[in-house]
Amino acid sequence: MGPINNHPPDETTRKESIMHDSILLEGINEVIGTTHMNAAPMGVILRGGRYTLALFKGSHTAENIIRDGWFVANLIHDPVIYVESAFGDLPDDAFTTETIDGTPMHRLATAEAWVAFRAEVIGESGEAYSILLTPLQEEVIVRSIRPVNRGFNAIIEAAVHTTRYIMNHDPKLEWLIRHHLALARKCGGEREKEAAGMIEELLK
Repeated sequence: MGPINNHPPDETTRKESIMHDSILLEGINEVIGTTHMNAAPMGVILRGGRYTLALFKGSHTAENIIRDGWFVANLIHDPVIYVESAFGDLPDDAFTTETIDGTPMHRLATAEAWVAFRAEVIGESGEAYSILLTPLQEEVIVRSIRPVNRGFNAIIEAAVHTTRYIMNHDPKLEWLIRHHLALARKCGGEREKEAAGMIEELLK
């Protein structure tokens, strides 16, 4: 047996470990992103071990990242929180603070798991920023197995379409939204049905 290394891993080793074993998966991870007292659903992209975000200019998330340089990805399975954070502001008590590498960062108080990142702009277009995310720390709070629920997934799809619909009122988007709301009501539980009602109010 070789010698035991009692020294803690250095920063590079710690970050590489997070990169390889992260709770986030290859592809686009739908999460609720938090910055300074702000939350919004978004997709964290993981390709080839590299984490990125695409953020529209003028959003609170983009403004906070440019100012503060950090971002937290929150994993949660409450469809109502997804809808509330997509179309409004969560109350202050929805957040809690984690101090990471000396920096206070806000995450959702009800998050089932979270990953904190350093965030920096690496490119931009006329409408959006490209953000590079460097993982700093993550935690799994609730360890449970959740079966795939089409109702929950349908709420996510409906919310994405609704963010676009409220800007242009495209009838094709409205059809898609109502299709997903019907799925949510058929396949989801009470929280999915509540979230569906919230989205439907936005279509009026």
